[in-house]
Amino acid sequence: MECIVNRRAKFSASHRYWLPELSEAENQQRFGANSRFPGHGHNYVLYVSLIGELDKYGMVQNLSEVKKVIKEEVTSQLDYSYLNDTWAEFQQTLPTTENIAKVIWERLSPHLPLVDIQLYEHPQLWVNYQGNNMEATLTVQTHFSAAHRLALPELSLEENTEIYGKCARVNGHGHNYHLEVSVTGEMDARTGMIVDLGELQKAINDYVVEPFDHTFLNKDIPYFADVVPTAENIAVYIAQLLKDPIASLGVELDKVKLIESPNNSCEIYCRKGVLNQSPANHQVALV
Repeated sequence: MECIVNRRAKFSASHRYWLPELSEAENQQRFGANSRFPGHGHNYVLYVSLIGELDKYGMVQNLSEVKKVIKEEVTSQLDYSYLNDTWAEFQQTLPTTENIAKVIWERLSPHLPLVDIQLYEHPQLWVNYQGNNMEATLTVQTHFSAAHRLALPELSLEENTEIYGKCARVNGHGHNYHLEVSVTGEMDARTGMIVDLGELQKAINDYVVEPFDHTFLNKDIPYFADVVPTAENIAVYIAQLLKDPIASLGVELDKVKLIESPNNSCEIYCRKGVLNQSPANHQVALV
């Protein structure tokens, strides 16, 4: 029986986004504050996922050995380092989160049966890399606050209450929604980026956060005049809104995850289906 196990590790390091072939003004225009000398730092969190058959001891890998490999090959070299000067790979391609994850995979794959490298630059930004050459998936997290009511207009209050419970109450209720948007694309061989992060965040803000924040979804967002704003339907609509703007940035919308509360979230896997006006055509995973 195959099983996936995950090992967590941490390291703190600094880096700078700077291309010597560009002028100072060009670097500032391209990388913004990330180009400032001498750089900036992060507390990185790394998840190494391994796949394999269970052995006679009930393990995929001996985690003590896994810990040792990760320390020797990665964290002992990167912890408290200036990444631009630490590994030769970062001389050719900048130490972006995407490229760091890729190089970590290359360092660990001769020793461990990897299935995924997940690297958090901070809690609102992380990357998944699965050994697909220059392809990586970047996820950004944001939030908005909104109210909604779950009810079908053709049903009575009693009928809606039977279906939606307290969520059918006539004056609605609110949530602090957390939104995760994942995009997949090819890393640029020089910059190490799959997308301009500032432009990605702007698209999410312009198309979702600003229009949705501090609204009553049923009344303020025309789409939900006819569609019940369940977490699933909100996530589907967000995916529809973001598909084309994100494609225009040169990457593909991979997943939308909407966390309605600590107990309720849903995920839309956008690359496995066609985004159109019918929520039924999306793959929805409820967590």
